[in-house]
Amino acid sequence: MADDSKQESNDAPDVFDVRRVRRLVALMNEHDLSEIDLRQGEQRVRLRRGGDQPVFAATPAMAAPAPAPVQAAAPAAPAAASAPAAPAGKTINCPMVGTFYLSSSPDSAPFVKIGDQVGADTTVCIIEAMKVFNEIPAETSGKITAILVENGAPVEFGQPMFRIE
Repeated sequence: MADDSKQESNDAPDVFDVRRVRRLVALMNEHDLSEIDLRQGEQRVRLRRGGDQPVFAATPAMAAPAPAPVQAAAPAAPAAASAPAAPAGKTINCPMVGTFYLSSSPDSAPFVKIGDQVGADTTVCIIEAMKVFNEIPAETSGKITAILVENGAPVEFGQPMFRIE
């Protein structure tokens, strides 16, 4: 009977359940929360936007403002046709903290390449978070003009991953 009591404690709601963590991340996004800290008995889940990697958040933010001055000068220079197109488009931003992958496996072709047309439901990449591979849809339609993250690189919530026009 001692084994039955152990099974009952294992049947209790698991604070580390992937579905529960995904719901928490969705609530963080919906309510613009920067941190959630939950405890259940001796179990604890702490979700924080940005994590302990502020360097990755600062790098894209530093790179994003640089094209703006180029865009102002680019219309006068007809040879720089690709420069005004990139800043003029929208970005597809990362919905969670994790690791960015362009394909489902190292042997597979990338989901999208520069120049590909995508629809709102088109999978553009995979983000691995907590050993779960999440397919990320474009959520908008257009043409991929730039891939802003290297394959296998860590990404943060809100970080631009693709530029689309």
